[in-house]
Amino acid sequence: MTGRTLGGIFAPVTTPFDAATGELALPHAVHNARRLLADGLDGIVVAGTTGEAALLEPDEQRRLIAALRAAVPRDRWLLAGAGAESTRAAVALARAAAAEGADAVLVRPPSYYSAAHSAESLGAYYSAVADASPVPVLVYNIPKHTHLPVPPEVLSLLAAHGNIVGAKDSSGDLQNLRAYRAAVPGWAMFVGSGSLLLPALEAGCVGGIVGVACFAAARSAELLAVFRAGNLGRAETLQRRLTALDKEIVARGPAAIKAAMDAVGLYGGPVRDPLAPLAAPDRERIGQLLAA
Repeated sequence: MTGRTLGGIFAPVTTPFDAATGELALPHAVHNARRLLADGLDGIVVAGTTGEAALLEPDEQRRLIAALRAAVPRDRWLLAGAGAESTRAAVALARAAAAEGADAVLVRPPSYYSAAHSAESLGAYYSAVADASPVPVLVYNIPKHTHLPVPPEVLSLLAAHGNIVGAKDSSGDLQNLRAYRAAVPGWAMFVGSGSLLLPALEAGCVGGIVGVACFAAARSAELLAVFRAGNLGRAETLQRRLTALDKEIVARGPAAIKAAMDAVGLYGGPVRDPLAPLAAPDRERIGQLLAA
């Protein structure tokens, strides 16, 4: 990361699977990434929530990162998910991601034994992963799926760690995001909700890692550009459009995001079992939303 400032609009890309075999469809992953970057994104995140990371095998994650590193130019960012239930497993994922060329890793909290965790135990987990990771670490807060919010005091405990450089907050709570920003003003703070992209930028975030960028990349990138240019009116118009897509599509999870990608000429394809495919009327509704 030397010489580059972490920030911008990133797509947390989906993981493409072959419709017949269910195996990784790496050529589609590469094609999608190149198209999204050509639409103006600053980077992509692989093996995150939208990428069905919880359903991937470690070797599949490694192969995905390697394929995408070959497709993502060095002036764009490639981040990889590396969270796990044990510190040991998270360290292994971080090391594998680094070996395949990821610029940094995004680490969710261990959540199966959520009742056993405290701010101190979460701080110890992140410190240990960051100590062992060859690349910088970002804290990933996504309580919708982990059912374990990472409180702002955890960030305060980690503020002085030299290898923890940022956080992604997908709580959907602007107050929490502001508390994060206040706790670690020196970190690169990303919002994980497309509905909050403009308010997050106004609150001092460096960008967004947002599901809407998987199928509305140009609009997402334009919002950041016009915000930086001081054109708040255009930014607000774009935010209203992105909010509608975020609430109608992204909130429904990977199957809906993949259907939206199919609708705009990218490869979405099937989700992995046991996730259920989207019903035909829902796919039709998504197509109508995007056409509008």
